[in-house]
Amino acid sequence: MESRPSARRDLARARAALDAGETAPAAAFLAAALAHAPTLPDTHELLSRLAAQAGGGLELFPAEPHAPIGRLAARAHLLAAAGRPEEGLPLLAAASGHAPALDWAGVPWVADPALGARIDPGQLARTVMRLCTAVGDPAPADTVNPLRPYLTVLRHAVTAHGEHAMLLGAGSALARRLGEVRLAVEWAGRGARSQPSKLGEIWLGYAYRSAGRMPEALAALRRAVAYDPDDLSVYADVAATLADLGRLDEALRWTELALERDPAFDCVVHTAHRLRYRADGDVAHLVELADFIRDHPDDAHEHTDLEECCRSTPWLGGLPAGQPLPAGRAPVNAEPSADALRRLQRIAGQTWPHPPGAYDRALGLVLVEPWELLALLAHPETVGLEVWACLGLLHHGTEEPWAESSRRRLLLGLLDGDVDRVTQAALFALIAYAWVDPEAREDIAAVVAGRLTETASGPSARAVAELALAAPALDRPTRELAAATLRVPAVPRQRGRGRSLLRWRRD
Repeated sequence: MESRPSARRDLARARAALDAGETAPAAAFLAAALAHAPTLPDTHELLSRLAAQAGGGLELFPAEPHAPIGRLAARAHLLAAAGRPEEGLPLLAAASGHAPALDWAGVPWVADPALGARIDPGQLARTVMRLCTAVGDPAPADTVNPLRPYLTVLRHAVTAHGEHAMLLGAGSALARRLGEVRLAVEWAGRGARSQPSKLGEIWLGYAYRSAGRMPEALAALRRAVAYDPDDLSVYADVAATLADLGRLDEALRWTELALERDPAFDCVVHTAHRLRYRADGDVAHLVELADFIRDHPDDAHEHTDLEECCRSTPWLGGLPAGQPLPAGRAPVNAEPSADALRRLQRIAGQTWPHPPGAYDRALGLVLVEPWELLALLAHPETVGLEVWACLGLLHHGTEEPWAESSRRRLLLGLLDGDVDRVTQAALFALIAYAWVDPEAREDIAAVVAGRLTETASGPSARAVAELALAAPALDRPTRELAAATLRVPAVPRQRGRGRSLLRWRRD
């Protein structure tokens, strides 16, 4: 959302500076105003005053590397005023890539059909491809309308350069991201016919996928493989499309073919683990994917496979739905500080992307002392948030070897007694740690297996079984026991016994 009050303050200062003949400060204030509200009429009126000066004011807004986006936008508008809009559009697109929810391009000169006709189609294609990379696929809902002016430029350019394959393909990619699926298919098809190529078939395959036309998408992607059998990223696309067609075995064979060529090719690794998990539901595939992500932090592509697989699954992507367990009691007799409570509430939530993401989010609790985290377990304002206090304990004493660590001792101590929200939270914290530390997995798997065995015939068996199925390195018999427990119809829970308080020394 545009921050108009800030923009208007900057505009008032810019106007005062211009009236005093101080163009450099005026330019700085104008750039700041544009960064908050790119389409305010007063901003463009003041830019027009700068454009009327000798040199058109361009020297006030140099296009330096890493220049602020407000300065880029100002230079773009001054270039358009100087009759060079084709040079200004890439600067506006760069601003949109940085802050796509702002309406950088909602100005008359961008909508002028003459711009699409005069701009070099190759340059426009490159500009649009950079923009597509920045905004994601699909574009977030709040960015769709601010990005539509670029689609207008593309329509005008396609009218003038209708058979330019790169322009049509890049235009299809943007149209697809903005929900214009029919247009995306039309432009990608024209581009692939105009100049058959691997990239043209990939664009067409993606457009067909967005339109739900999976057989046609598969055919296009297979043609892309034929153009370049060494491009393993297309193998991942073919596999994903086959899976969407319900041909999972065939999809997995495509990932295996690619992994034989390069076992560490990131697109294929992500797709393979996602499809393996889809095939048998074994969390080990997701744990392996999390390990791969941790060991390859510099992968060029951003992948969401792990998050998508964990979403809406109990403990993998958030707290389980349904009737909560009874409340537990804090093992310390102390009152946490207001600051500790605020820090917990600031990071807490009912969902998380995946267990390593939950672990990472709790890092801020390293500033809360362990005794306060323990005290928070029974605070009336942390009901349902106990899991975050337990995750916070994992970030204390991290220099200690896991087996002898105080964080392990504290969490194991919370498992004593009947199953309640505190024991449940502590068990999840252990499981989340097993995801991020392979050396702790065997130990934590044994703890989980023991807890499952203890509760297998009790009223809390299902709650522990849900947690067990999220645990890495669990042996097959224990995993099968957990799965079988969840197949048994749920029975009403009995009230559990509370945990006795332990005295906690702060010294």
